[in-house]
Amino acid sequence: MAGRNLCNIDQANENKLGLVVLAAMTGSGADMALNDPHLIQRDGAPVLIRRLVAEDAALYPDFLSEVTAEDLRLRFFAPMREVNHELLDRLINYDPVSAMAFIAVDERNQKMLGVVRLHDDTSGESAEFAILVRSRLKGHGVGWLLMKRMIEYSKQKGLKTVRGQVLSENAAMLTMCAELGFHIADDPDDFSVKTVTLPEGTTATEPAVL
Repeated sequence: MAGRNLCNIDQANENKLGLVVLAAMTGSGADMALNDPHLIQRDGAPVLIRRLVAEDAALYPDFLSEVTAEDLRLRFFAPMREVNHELLDRLINYDPVSAMAFIAVDERNQKMLGVVRLHDDTSGESAEFAILVRSRLKGHGVGWLLMKRMIEYSKQKGLKTVRGQVLSENAAMLTMCAELGFHIADDPDDFSVKTVTLPEGTTATEPAVL
């Protein structure tokens, strides 16, 4: 994995600072597939899955304080002790025409539990996702709820495929992707990375461990 600093979804947006923020979204695209579901974690905790807005920047410090350096490495494909301000700006600000992000919020205390992002490719027919949850909540179903919401949105948007990159060592994420219906293949350019692809119309099985 020599020379890799970020996974593709982050590299693609590395130079797009100051994009339109979701809070400024207008028009028909603003209303598409954005009903906010109230769900329950496996431990019974109530969770709201909603779109990320600019004001959620205030939730990130507490959220990231409970993400281990190892989980940051698995997400960003690079050793990382913390998320710097430049990267955080890219994670929060994006063009809603070609991207979407959903966060999971604990309805008891309004804390952010996880986030999933989806960025369209230039054709507008497929998109790449990335996901991160609080490390202590792995195995509680937060990742599954976020992935299901992202997949639902991608179908309503009419995307033909959703894909992602997962480090080969990230067995828990690969298991969840398989149970969600993703096809898993070796990355031809990097043996340490798997490419996961969800074709249109795929149906998930039972929840996995994230």
